[in-house]
Amino acid sequence: MISITVHLDQEGGHTSINVEGHEYHAESGRVCAAVTAVTNACILGLEAISAAHPTLASIEIHTEDH
Repeated sequence: MISITVHLDQEGGHTSINVEGHEYHAESGRVCAAVTAVTNACILGLEAISAAHPTLASIEIHTEDH
């Protein structure tokens, strides 16, 4: 099961997104691949924005070893 949690702070304008899990078998991995593609596209877009406007936006990416 893939679990996606989005926290929206309407007053402060803060948003967080957490994506965890794996589908393991459904439709030969297509669902997992789709979620990964959309998530990675979001990250790449945020990296591009922060690179173009470093005084206005920054991105910090942490990797975990399993």
